[in-house]
Amino acid sequence: MARNPLFAVKPSLAGGQWVARLPAGVLGAAFVLLWSTGYPAARVALDHATPFTVLVARFACAGLIYAVLALASRAAWPRGRAALHSAVVGLLQLALQFGALYLAAARGVNVGLIALVIGTMPIVTALLGRALGEAVRPLQWLGFAFGFGGVALAVGEGVGPGNGVGTTAYLAVVVGLLAVSSGTLYQKRFGSSVDLRTGLALQHGVAALALLPFAAHEGASFDASAALFVSLAWMIAVNSLGAFALFFVLLRRGAVNQVAALFFLMPPVTAVIDYLVLGDRLTLLKVSGIAAAAFGVYLATRPRPAQRARASAPAPAAAARAAAVSHRGLSAPRPAIPRSYPTPCK
Repeated sequence: MARNPLFAVKPSLAGGQWVARLPAGVLGAAFVLLWSTGYPAARVALDHATPFTVLVARFACAGLIYAVLALASRAAWPRGRAALHSAVVGLLQLALQFGALYLAAARGVNVGLIALVIGTMPIVTALLGRALGEAVRPLQWLGFAFGFGGVALAVGEGVGPGNGVGTTAYLAVVVGLLAVSSGTLYQKRFGSSVDLRTGLALQHGVAALALLPFAAHEGASFDASAALFVSLAWMIAVNSLGAFALFFVLLRRGAVNQVAALFFLMPPVTAVIDYLVLGDRLTLLKVSGIAAAAFGVYLATRPRPAQRARASAPAPAAAARAAAVSHRGLSAPRPAIPRSYPTPCK
């Protein structure tokens, strides 16, 4: 069976040679699971601290850890345009996306509605990518339709009007959607060539600095509770260090539309985590949404027929050996070797 090119792993990734030993598909599954845990963790943290305070603490700590790892391993730091590209990714993917979404949630936008809007991210990414020459196959569009349908089923019951929510809060959700979509495209095109450790250290550092004035404006308020520190530690270790590292690797290895399609699974998987951790109900609609979203991701990430043919074809070295064997006639019975000695006397 041909491997999905999204999950093809090569040992050449700086700082991630160990990834080559993982089975196909593990990277994508781990990314979805780790990323999805960030939503319930954020819900807990926002009960004990203001939004931008949480984000600055998270990004600053994660950036510091990445920097220490980079210095300990003497990884090459990006310079010039490469550093500028990483900074732009940090502003889009981290500061603008999470800042806008946390602000919307803090101002009363229903979290189900936020999940539904962000669930369109693979579709928006595909539309933006088409303008930049990124091809989208008909099967991928069908997968997008199933994926978004699954998201709608999974979060539809939780979608409702917010109480006294202003236009600015809803606009922030749209800004967050555009930020994650454009940031994904930008990182794939310009920000994936740097070392994983130094690239993510720079991205998180830039995001923390960008949001610091907003945290100061809201008073940097927090209650120093155990729940806050546990949830914050989880977001740093699991989401920023784990999920974003996997996102970095997946974008480098796969087509941007295939990576983006994984975001269809985030709301359904989050619903399961909420059921297991927070006790939220897991209804039939949510289970149906999980199945529809998974099928959509399967369709959207299937390799092209040409890619499947290449994957099933023999390797060049093996093909050359086979041709040499055929040319020498080794597949046919060998002719009898003439004797160089006389027949023994009877």
